[in-house]
Amino acid sequence: MHAILYAILGVVVILVLGPAVFADRSPIPETSGNVTKINEPAQLETVLKSNKYVVVDFYADWCPPCRAIAPVFSKLADDHAVAGQLGFAKVNVDHVKDVAKKYGISAMPTFMFFESGEPAQVKIEKHGAEEVVEMVRGANVALLRSVVQEMAKKSLSS
Repeated sequence: MHAILYAILGVVVILVLGPAVFADRSPIPETSGNVTKINEPAQLETVLKSNKYVVVDFYADWCPPCRAIAPVFSKLADDHAVAGQLGFAKVNVDHVKDVAKKYGISAMPTFMFFESGEPAQVKIEKHGAEEVVEMVRGANVALLRSVVQEMAKKSLSS
């Protein structure tokens, strides 16, 4: 009996709150002049070739976690971008599907890291141990911040 009641309650909550949570499909505004919004595959190739290191945010306008982490990504770009060394880009997976497919993006947001135009692994210090990060799936602010800070150190020393 309780299971049926909880199931009905769950459906009601989804019907009432669902539209409010997923209603905003307007474009996520970019507040940083240090983030290149990618509109076609050639643009990303240009960004990858013109910077030694690049952080790419694969996102979708309908994705609430993408909206939540967008200001953090912009702030990281403002704090760490260095022309020719460390670049930041955003790819809307619904608009530039070829790029998302090329890199096997299936969850949003996903952050990928590149070195010399190729996908890269970044070694970070976590809880006193070294961890290798290939990408960040989801709005994991602490992990994204750690990887970007490590890339910034590498970009300044190269």
